[in-house]
Amino acid sequence: MGGFKKFLLRGNLVELAVAVVVGATFSGLVQALVKDLITPLIGAITGGREPDFSQYVFTVNGSKFMYGDFINHLLSFVIIAAVIYWLVVMPMTRLIGFFDRDKKATEKECPECLSDIPIDAKRCAFCCTVELSRVAAADRPPA
Repeated sequence: MGGFKKFLLRGNLVELAVAVVVGATFSGLVQALVKDLITPLIGAITGGREPDFSQYVFTVNGSKFMYGDFINHLLSFVIIAAVIYWLVVMPMTRLIGFFDRDKKATEKECPECLSDIPIDAKRCAFCCTVELSRVAAADRPPA
């Protein structure tokens, strides 16, 4: 029983559970936003037609195709994807870029295989074909 308790109380599992609950709540919030605000706004702009896209259907040989419900879900997906991109992906990209600035000061690019190597290296550890001191001297502009 102690192992199961440790498993349940591990940080990653608790964080994942919180993320799932928050994500589900956020999804419901965005779906309500699309259904209650955006869809009626689009309906009002298009001339007062039925503002609820979920009611838009067409029938072929007795089969109902509910394309309006698909439009509602598509709008929800686009809004969730945009929010995640601007509130999660962009800040993380900036944070990683901030930490990569220090990395570039200690590494250089091999001119032969384009891999990152220590700045003081005389020979590339990946391709081993280039003596970097000669290449670096050849790349320098004449004095």
